[in-house]
Amino acid sequence: MPAVALLLALLLATPAQAQDSQDEGDLSYKAYVHSDKRIKCLYGYAADKTGDHAAAVAIFEDCIRRWNDVYSMIWLAQLYETGIGVTKDLVQATALMRRGAHTNDDAAYARLARYHYGVALAEGRGTPRDLPQAKTWLRQAAQEGVREAADYLDRLEGAAP
Repeated sequence: MPAVALLLALLLATPAQAQDSQDEGDLSYKAYVHSDKRIKCLYGYAADKTGDHAAAVAIFEDCIRRWNDVYSMIWLAQLYETGIGVTKDLVQATALMRRGAHTNDDAAYARLARYHYGVALAEGRGTPRDLPQAKTWLRQAAQEGVREAADYLDRLEGAAP
């Protein structure tokens, strides 16, 4: 995904001279924490990767509240799953993936949420284990082009007695 790598490079780029925290540049994620522009959702990733987890969580939560943004649901779910920047909460992580799985978006993040939700159901992570539902979600994600979903589904079906 070269476009994503380029965007990340731009998001993380900082001028050679240090900026006063009061005067953040337009490319700084800090300039977008309280923004009403949807581009801020992408800056949540930059905030997280630079270690400012509180800003990342604030950005992702706002993007979910304002725009039902699936990209933000996935990233916030990952934070809850790992306990980075928030208290580890597998139930909350899975709830976000379930919400994303039930959403349609133009950027194809919903299909990734369907994959992750299917895995959570298969493994009983943050939700009771439900193999039939897991297979349904994984099958849908696989049909939408998520190769990892097809691979996981193959392993599940190969392990079935």
